[in-house]
Amino acid sequence: MVGGTYTIVVNLPEPETLTVGSLGRQELPAGYYAYTGSAFGPGGFARVDRHHEMAAGKRDTRHWHVDYLLGDTAARIETVARSPEAEIECAVAREVAETASVVIDGFGASDCDCPAHLHHHAARDALVAAVRGAHDRHG
Repeated sequence: MVGGTYTIVVNLPEPETLTVGSLGRQELPAGYYAYTGSAFGPGGFARVDRHHEMAAGKRDTRHWHVDYLLGDTAARIETVARSPEAEIECAVAREVAETASVVIDGFGASDCDCPAHLHHHAARDALVAAVRGAHDRHG
């Protein structure tokens, strides 16, 4: 199965407070979030399907930080950018962070030295453009 790097853009319609594994309590403002992840493990981009299932309430088990956002809130996935066979997760996350209004410290970045892999933006279109641009430049 093909793997690579992906970024999901998530709409969080209301502010939320949630507990995210070892990160603890997180205050998330309403708006749009970009979560960048790697799909090089077993199943490849099937991981994105799993994220959709989590957001739809079809899964209960939380494995990754993003599972708490998708499974414990009214968040819904708006769009997904994929870069097949490109190992650019950290480069994309760092570039998207440059346009973010809020960086969720440590979120999704427990296995690298990035500040975060989840970034908030108030405007959907600007965030989607930043995500697609980062995938295009680094993929």
